[in-house]
Amino acid sequence: MSRKTMLAVGLTAAMALGVTAAQAQTSTAPNTMSPNSTSQPSKMSPSSSSGAMNGAKTAKATRAQKKFLDEAIEGDRSEVEMGKLAQKNGSADDVKQFGQTLEQDHSQHLQQVVQMAEQMGVTPPKQPNAKQKTLYERLSREHGARFDTAFARAMVSDHKQDIAKYDREAKAKGPLASLAEQTIPTLRKHLQMAEAIANKGAATGSGGMSK
Repeated sequence: MSRKTMLAVGLTAAMALGVTAAQAQTSTAPNTMSPNSTSQPSKMSPSSSSGAMNGAKTAKATRAQKKFLDEAIEGDRSEVEMGKLAQKNGSADDVKQFGQTLEQDHSQHLQQVVQMAEQMGVTPPKQPNAKQKTLYERLSREHGARFDTAFARAMVSDHKQDIAKYDREAKAKGPLASLAEQTIPTLRKHLQMAEAIANKGAATGSGGMSK
């Protein structure tokens, strides 16, 4: 083979290798871009969700929603104090246990409702309302079996009213509907506990609250 022929063959082989490398690079390009293209929506999703949440945080409460939030927070603060009082003035173990349950459940719920109120531009009440304070003062003067009965009756009445309020809010399908719906089972549990104590007190003939 002449030197010219060998040079021609070498040049042809080099060109063939160059084409093959270019094709290989082109074929791998989609695989390199694919993760970026598929991860882009995922990276955007949290931003979209965050934007929606920020929008929800800045949405102002209506007058009806503010009323519900105020009453919910006042109710939680009242129940926490009532729970502490039951552990202090109650005599029966189930009364003290119920008081502990009230304190724990309503303390946790209070944090959630306060956060929701602040997100909706509502200033959370710092204490129970006047009616709740009056009830607390009256119950604080009772001890032993008399306290147990009076406390249980008050909690039965209170939780029936609360369940009705939360049920209405859950059916309203507004921004507070989910919170209200999730709270109702806990309120029903409290009502059942209060009714059991009240029924036991009625069976034993324990006295009511002093004037």
